[in-house]
Amino acid sequence: MQQIKSFLNNRIEVCIGDITTLSIDAIVNAANSSLLGGGGVDGAIHRAAGPSLLEECRQLRSSHYPNGLSTGEAVITKAGNLPSKHVIHTVGPIYNPNDPAMPELLASCYTTSLTLAAEHKLTVVAFPAVSTGVYGYPKSKAANIASDAVIAFLKKNAFPQKVIFVFFKTKDADIFLDNAGFPQ
Repeated sequence: MQQIKSFLNNRIEVCIGDITTLSIDAIVNAANSSLLGGGGVDGAIHRAAGPSLLEECRQLRSSHYPNGLSTGEAVITKAGNLPSKHVIHTVGPIYNPNDPAMPELLASCYTTSLTLAAEHKLTVVAFPAVSTGVYGYPKSKAANIASDAVIAFLKKNAFPQKVIFVFFKTKDADIFLDNAGFPQ
């Protein structure tokens, strides 16, 4: 993992690397509503975690979310074979430029994930760029929403103590940093 920059007295880091390799309290999965795996980050997390993560997600579907997890919501599971302790699954919005609820739904992904982390007293949580892959959310707009949501949450809460934004590609980290609302 290569740290690019840090903000808010090192409570926020921006890094390049593979989120599935982090040995921290929790990584966030940009999940689809089925919770049963998919493409992109979701597929990579499920593949690395192994069958126990899929089984726990199946149990959640049958017991709590028979119609799937709603957009903007989050749920926490164990991490299976991943080096992290937990996976927080959140469902980002599929981008629609004509829907005024888009920013609020995306911000909710970060806030509900961080709320779960705080409830479980998790110290370090890592996020991918939720909704910016196949869900099509413009990376520049998503960066501003994500950074604002995380800053607002951390200013009011002791946990998590650190949030890491993880990008697989340097160019995506650069877009994020160019558009994030972090104080200089």
